Amino acid sequence: MGTVTKKIKIVGHGIHSGLPVHMTICPAKRDGISFYRTDIPNSGAINARYDNVGESRMRNTTIGTPHGAHVQTIEHLMAALFIAGVDSVKIKIDGPETPILDGSADCFYRDISAVTDGVFSHKRIIVRRSVIARAAEINRTLPILTRIKWWFINRIAGRKSDGFVELRPNNDGVLRVRATLVYPEKIIGRQSYEYVFDGTKKSVRTFVRDIARARTFGKYSEWEYLKKHGMGRGANEHNVIALNNTGDGTLNKTIWPDEFVRHKIIDAIGDMATSGGWICGDLISYKGSHALNNLVLKKLFSDPVNYDIV
Repeated sequence: MGTVTKKIKIVGHGIHSGLPVHMTICPAKRDGISFYRTDIPNSGAINARYDNVGESRMRNTTIGTPHGAHVQTIEHLMAALFIAGVDSVKIKIDGPETPILDGSADCFYRDISAVTDGVFSHKRIIVRRSVIARAAEINRTLPILTRIKWWFINRIAGRKSDGFVELRPNNDGVLRVRATLVYPEKIIGRQSYEYVFDGTKKSVRTFVRDIARARTFGKYSEWEYLKKHGMGRGANEHNVIALNNTGDGTLNKTIWPDEFVRHKIIDAIGDMATSGGWICGDLISYKGSHALNNLVLKKLFSDPVNYDIV
């Protein structure tokens, strides 16, 4: 079990509500990562597990009850906790979403790693049989009017709903993430990136140097729509890479030309951390999403033949 040695207080604002949020990460004596909503009396523990993930309408990973006690946008924090070797903490938070900070996992990781012992002790979840989640499966679960709306949106944007996320066995005992983005916007186009986590300090340093600072991104022309629907009200040039309206550039500077797909690596690692352990296998993400990451975990754990726990 890996936890923090003292409390970490983090203050910021939510990327969707735009409201101030105070969060405290506390040591825990029991396995698991749990959130507690201090603004909701007796809300109880909200477990950060794949089987407690709610809807992904807001383009993030949300745990808990959508219309009750829940916490949104946990993926960047979960990725930072995982890389820092932390799998057991209590997180007190006074709002429905974690602070966005700079839109990456970097600030979270630096605060957390400063108060850990550096020992990676996650239980290993060995992928024994391949499982795959496809975008078409997600679409079939949506109401018919929503499906029609997204069909038109994707058609206008020139996007195909053919994404998938697959978990495959490997012989290395590592988590290997291979992510590919395919966007009609010229500034993104097709981007691929691979990251291997093997539990060593070298792989941690690689994450911190090459991935942790990658920020979330979005198209500026969609911002007004998002705000009208209760999303993106806390987005700004410091925490989001803003694509211009033509999609051939950005309104603020990128750290790397492929920062977009590097951020998808953060999202994937954070979502895999909701497994409660270290997924050892190859994660192939083609035009992946939080919903697909969650579905592939549900498929993995749906049959004990698919995995072993060490």
